[in-house]
Amino acid sequence: MYEKLVALNDQAVLESLDRQVLDEGSRYYGGVADPVNGIAWASHGGTPMVMALWAAALINEDSRYYQDRELLKRLELGAEFLLKFQHADGSISPGWTNMHSPPDTAFVVGGLAQVYELLESHTSGWQPLRTATGRIRLFLERTIPVLLTGGCHTPNHRWVLTAALGFLYKLTGQPELKARAEAWLAEGIDCTEDGEWTERSNGIYNGVSDIVMFYTAELLDRPELLEPVRRNLRMMAYLIHPDGEVVTDYSGRQDFGAKHDMAGYFLVSRLMESRDKDPLFAAITDAAGEALTHPGWLPNNAMIGYLRYPELRERQVQPVPLPEQYRVVLNRYFPREQYLMNMEAAGHFGRIYHSRLHLDFGAPVARQRSGDTSMTVMTETSSFLSLRHGAVRLLAVQLASSFEPGYVKMNRLEELPRGYRLSGDEFKGYYGPVPQDALPPSASGPVSPWYLLPHQLREVTHQQQHHVEAELTEEDNGLRLRVKCLEPEGMMTQVCFIFGSEGTLSGEGLVRLTETEEFQFWKSGRIRCSVGADWIELEGGQHEHWAKALNNTSYPSGCRSIVVNLMTPYDWTFDIRLSPSGNASAGDENGPSSTGEGVRGR
Repeated sequence: MYEKLVALNDQAVLESLDRQVLDEGSRYYGGVADPVNGIAWASHGGTPMVMALWAAALINEDSRYYQDRELLKRLELGAEFLLKFQHADGSISPGWTNMHSPPDTAFVVGGLAQVYELLESHTSGWQPLRTATGRIRLFLERTIPVLLTGGCHTPNHRWVLTAALGFLYKLTGQPELKARAEAWLAEGIDCTEDGEWTERSNGIYNGVSDIVMFYTAELLDRPELLEPVRRNLRMMAYLIHPDGEVVTDYSGRQDFGAKHDMAGYFLVSRLMESRDKDPLFAAITDAAGEALTHPGWLPNNAMIGYLRYPELRERQVQPVPLPEQYRVVLNRYFPREQYLMNMEAAGHFGRIYHSRLHLDFGAPVARQRSGDTSMTVMTETSSFLSLRHGAVRLLAVQLASSFEPGYVKMNRLEELPRGYRLSGDEFKGYYGPVPQDALPPSASGPVSPWYLLPHQLREVTHQQQHHVEAELTEEDNGLRLRVKCLEPEGMMTQVCFIFGSEGTLSGEGLVRLTETEEFQFWKSGRIRCSVGADWIELEGGQHEHWAKALNNTSYPSGCRSIVVNLMTPYDWTFDIRLSPSGNASAGDENGPSSTGEGVRGR
């Protein structure tokens, strides 16, 4: 693996050199232009990230750029650019958002502090390193004021800040830095017993939280902080599709529904494998290492990690196979409802700025895998089911209604002997007049703005409830999906099956609504989505109303959306059959869930 990292790092160095701005008249002189927008940024994925690649090559005898004078000059220019784009308060601005950003500064600090350590340890053997090393230290020292006073936006930002404060504490010994880190940690750790972080971001921010929590545990001598890292890595073993893609169907961040692999977990799983001698972590390391195509952004650069921890080059435990036959329910025992009931006491009244409360944190998710068949059953997101069978991808099954209107989120998940029952409730009422003694002065003025009225004091009248159920059961050749809603009567409903664009659709009941196959009604009969020898076949089309889409719904571009139109009351069944070329069963009754267990302790 070390040899692969060296090759990837050298390749990234070569590619980045052509993007460095060498025009002395440019405001971006010394920076490295972003390959997408052409602007040199001072962010953790911009020039500082490239500086880490260059530094790793310069000090590594196995790199073709070892002690390369031209590359060293480029590193010096990059450090000069970074100092020029550092604000007077010590912060940096990524450019596309988050101006004068403490957390984005922390991402950079967490990476460049490691770069500084490595460069400083090599300056005695190669004096020319001193200029670049000194500039990087100056940048780091200038960030101290902003990290001592700065705040965050998102849950994971807290731990990124904590790690950066730990690195600066190690560098300078200033006790205020450790105290600020401890203040963030005093908020408590937001990871369930089964290993889910608040943002449910398997593709991006789980890995971020893991690596920065590892650094924090090490820098502040808090080994107990490694426990959530262990839990998350164990959870991730059940969130990998057969092709190595990770489950992002219910993420609370920008990786939602996007393709991501395990690469971001490589360094932290390797560090934990080395520390714990855990064969499962070794297996995750191998899966992540296979996916690696770049050393990584800051502060999660795998090449830097291997240089800082030389022991990672020697494997001390052999991996076990990653699980391919299982049935687990994540967050089965998490007391989410209890936490939500206590939210009113927090006093924020549901308001949070430049972020979100992530009320879906800890919602149950069922995962089943049997060889090449991989299924996810979800709550508190716009889709409640996704299924991969061989090369065929059923990306989402969504249920939308005119009640709210929009997608119905399933709130509860109950495990059945051969499947699952989901249910979702929505409530919608009307609001009476504000009590006379609660009216503001503006109510008797010449104009009474709607937004000045105390709407929270209105009496709720004629409240209606929309209750939806979805029952999924395993059959000999696939699955049966039954959806049910008895009242209110006369509501338009849509069940949408979204397939990947690589699939070929066929079936007599399909009616195209566009020139392409991206959006079609499924009015009757049986349809099939095929990729090579693999297929998923559905039976149960229906068309009880003509609406193409309901309010507050949309269908993703680049996919195949198949829409069934129902009217309440309905009790409708879809049969989902799977080709024998994959594995016909979507799960294994002998998996953990059949004994009532979740992921914890495994």
